[in-house]
Amino acid sequence: MAESNYRIALTGGIGSGKSSASDLFAARGASVIDADRISHALTAPGAAALADIAAAFGKRMLAPDGALDRAALRQLVFADPAARRRLEAILHPRIRDRMLAAAAAAPGPYAILSIPLLFETGQQALAARVLVVDLPEDLQVARVMARSGLSADEVRRIIASQVSRAERLAGADDIIDNSGPPAALAPQVADLHQRYLALAAAS
Repeated sequence: MAESNYRIALTGGIGSGKSSASDLFAARGASVIDADRISHALTAPGAAALADIAAAFGKRMLAPDGALDRAALRQLVFADPAARRRLEAILHPRIRDRMLAAAAAAPGPYAILSIPLLFETGQQALAARVLVVDLPEDLQVARVMARSGLSADEVRRIIASQVSRAERLAGADDIIDNSGPPAALAPQVADLHQRYLALAAAS
């Protein structure tokens, strides 16, 4: 299959089903590039970004084994917008560069860039289209509680820290409705896959 640099940015709020949708696209041959996985690789022990995070926020952000203490960092940036901006300045340019390099080398007919904080970080221009995985907030809360053990208040705080559902939907070119059973995802992805194949071929 010919390489293509046609890119779709996939996003959605916490618990929306982004990973499930990404897996279905990957199963159809799309190249999926995940911002969260890149972020984890960049903050692995010995990675340059980890040293920069320790320099910016102190060694208390490191676990005894030298790995990033993700819980401590999450707590800090969640409570302190200035700290969050500093962390984003360290990570986001690196994540962006790696994503674009991976997309340029992607073997699939098109690339899905899975970026949970797409709108929050203003990265919509990285892709030709924006695909939002959507569901009502109450269902979002229930699903995150079921998988993570967080309380409803904790989940709602995380949701409040992200862009609103209305904003996300307003910025979408395509929408997957994930309010139904898991089986309802596949037909929607199949339809979008055909559309993206055609768009990639024409680009």
